[in-house]
Amino acid sequence: MASWHAFSSFSSLHLELLQLPAAAVAASPASRSRGLRRRRAGAIYPGRQELASHSSMLPADFDIQVLMERHEGLTNDVQEMLQRQRQRHQKTASGGGREWMATVDHLKRLCIGHYFQDEVDSAMNASCLLEELAHGGDLQVATLAFRLKREAGHHVSADEILGRFTDDNGDFRLDYSKDIRGLLNLQDISHMNMGEEALLCKAKEFSSRSLESAINNLEPNLARYVRQSLDHPYHLSLMQYKARHHLSYLQTLPIRCTAMEELALADFQLNKLLHQMEIQEIKRWWMDLGLAQEIPVARNQVQKWYVWMMTAIQGASLSRCRIELTKIVSFVYIVDDIFDLVGTQEELSCFTQAIRMWDLAAADSLPSCMRSCYRALHTVTNDIADMVEREHGVNPINHLKKSWAMLFDGFMTETKWLSAGHVPASEDYLRNGVVTSGVPLVFVHLLFVLGDDVGKDAACFIDNIPPIISCPAKILRLWDDLGSAKDEAQEGLDGSYKELYLKENPGLAAGEAEEHMRRLITSEWEQLNRECFSGSRRPAFSAGFTQAALNAARMVGVMYGYDGEERLPVLDDYIRILLF
Repeated sequence: MASWHAFSSFSSLHLELLQLPAAAVAASPASRSRGLRRRRAGAIYPGRQELASHSSMLPADFDIQVLMERHEGLTNDVQEMLQRQRQRHQKTASGGGREWMATVDHLKRLCIGHYFQDEVDSAMNASCLLEELAHGGDLQVATLAFRLKREAGHHVSADEILGRFTDDNGDFRLDYSKDIRGLLNLQDISHMNMGEEALLCKAKEFSSRSLESAINNLEPNLARYVRQSLDHPYHLSLMQYKARHHLSYLQTLPIRCTAMEELALADFQLNKLLHQMEIQEIKRWWMDLGLAQEIPVARNQVQKWYVWMMTAIQGASLSRCRIELTKIVSFVYIVDDIFDLVGTQEELSCFTQAIRMWDLAAADSLPSCMRSCYRALHTVTNDIADMVEREHGVNPINHLKKSWAMLFDGFMTETKWLSAGHVPASEDYLRNGVVTSGVPLVFVHLLFVLGDDVGKDAACFIDNIPPIISCPAKILRLWDDLGSAKDEAQEGLDGSYKELYLKENPGLAAGEAEEHMRRLITSEWEQLNRECFSGSRRPAFSAGFTQAALNAARMVGVMYGYDGEERLPVLDDYIRILLF
């Protein structure tokens, strides 16, 4: 990856990409692998302040302070607009309410809703308004209200909201097949199925079929937006990636809010600069570590490791969290490669025992590459534990050690299966695959870094992985094992769920096994939706932790969404937009 100074063309090329003229800114007043590869207005977060302190690293003609001031001014403008809309709603009832809810939706889709959390929360808590819109609005409004209610954790019945748009047979009426914006919203909510919601299954089928039929007759900008929505459903996709397409869509509408659009662009630019700074720090750490030279067969993919955390953990204030947890992700990959490509079974057993002991002296008898990996892993994990203690008053090192031991045990289980020629049951393989995905390990670290109820029984959390973590982990494992890409360097070193399921069901064709796996992925998404959106019980985890789990699941399809030529077009586009 290019050095920071390689971004010297940022003020022209990247501002053009962001569609924000440089002059306006300057003048503004205001492989398969088993590892994890597989406010108030005007507030400037600590991460942003850190970014400003590195302004000397930016091109001479780029004024970061001016951009931050512009961001603050635009935030104030949008907040005033929200307050006016809220007042109109209070005076004119449903008419103003539709406008208010639509604006909140745009803010959320543009990934800038967190700057107006009070206003967004007020809208989401306006249960009478949401009920009125859900039960009294047209298809577009009712489906928007449904999604906002479900995202806010309110109980909402698909049958109650959507039943009035169906005929006597329970099918959606054909006259709605021409309501493009209503169909787009219907498509959005169809992916929020929490299981046994038959009408949402029908909504997905009806909206998909109707939009596909209509797309060739739409004006080009709307046709592109519809195509993108079908290929990358809102709920299953990365919000930052979808935001760019939604902004392009808003810019084609006859009635626009330029302050909101420009705020999204300025925020996008600030986040890009922050991400560039973060990945450069991680790259320096990785180069100084020297593991790439000591273990040449191991992967050296700093950008890939960072993208996992850049996606999962949002917000400028969590900059340090992204950096430190990217280091943990890197060790999942490296340890996985050591187990697959380097160590003998005896050496790997000693490696695992050393991790359980959590004593640097225990690594003295290990081969050099394992010893170096162990010491670096030990140091980073202890540093994170110390950081958590400083910020939250609890040192989680015992829980973090246990989570590492759990990962190593999972890898050892696979090693023993392989060496003994043992063919595990597909369910046993998948259960162990949840652990070896690395997702539980990373999220145990995240739990403590975020300070999520640090008095929680984390030992139980490790021993009995909750669905909020096991669902993204299973989605990752199953996606990876669908075999959409082949890594010749590791071909044949371990099995896959598909191979094991076919052995258990010899009469099935490969396509039938793949369809079974897709149904399992759908089932995991339904359970994840229940964990995230069920309003019937108190959430077990914070909104930030839950959002990270959702984002991790969304990232899987991007990280393993190979095309026919075994390329990753969405991942490439995503990295280009958010990092370069």
